[in-house]
Amino acid sequence: HKFLMAKIYWAGQSCFQLSVSNSRDHSADIVIDPFDEKTGLKIPNLSADILLVTHDHHDHNNIEGVKGEPFVVKGPGEYEVKGIFIKGIPSFHDDVNGKERGKNTIYVIEAEDLKFCHLGDLGQKQLTDEQLEKIGEVDVLMIPVGGGYTIDSSAAQKIIAEIEPRIIIPMHYALPKLKVELDDVAKFLKTMGKNAVVPQDKLVIKSSTLPKDVMEIVVLQP
Repeated sequence: HKFLMAKIYWAGQSCFQLSVSNSRDHSADIVIDPFDEKTGLKIPNLSADILLVTHDHHDHNNIEGVKGEPFVVKGPGEYEVKGIFIKGIPSFHDDVNGKERGKNTIYVIEAEDLKFCHLGDLGQKQLTDEQLEKIGEVDVLMIPVGGGYTIDSSAAQKIIAEIEPRIIIPMHYALPKLKVELDDVAKFLKTMGKNAVVPQDKLVIKSSTLPKDVMEIVVLQP
């Protein structure tokens, strides 16, 4: 049985770098939603084999800002790259079937026995049965919580209860230099009944060490 290790870094907004490797011969770097400097944030030095874009807004689609020659996915469908399975699931950036802010892609990423889900700029207050079925069981869920352009913390709480991931990483919330007004992560933690969570620089997980019967919230710092 191959043990897979994953390292997850957060750059701010919805931008993550996910590096997966097994003990022997296989590794891949996946970058999701790189933003440009108009956001007020600086994009770190990112390199990718696979680059996922949830929707075409400047705070999510700065493909030029990422090094390497990545395989780029920009929408729904099923893809396999470097042994990583990716499923793009159609969704909306608002709660009126895309009339205000258009479409968004939810990505499910499977690497051996670890499964990640990135909800992008989800604006639907609830997922449809079909979307939930396509997402399935998830180890790590990256979910927007800042409100404004996406769901807020109370909608996030309901969606988390439906997906029941093992680990929750909140994203798309207020940061010191960010130019858009979003709720603070503290509001989300309070909604989830957590007083404080110590932010980490990165999250390192193995399938063998995932929390068993509890949902863990991990706050990353960019």
